[in-house]
Amino acid sequence: MVKSKGKKPSQAKSEKMHKGMRLVTSQVCEVCKTPCARGMAYAARMREPGAVGKGVPCILTKVN
Repeated sequence: MVKSKGKKPSQAKSEKMHKGMRLVTSQVCEVCKTPCARGMAYAARMREPGAVGKGVPCILTKVN
């Protein structure tokens, strides 16, 4: 008897784990308890007049 190499059952897209970081705005970076270099640089850029930003990935808010 020959056993076939079975594949693992695929999960639906909604069930798969998406690992990444949440985007946070400069206001969140300003009040952060553990400031990082990326966040502080982003907050400094957003303090300038006319600056437009969509957020920065925060290492402290990893999503599992």
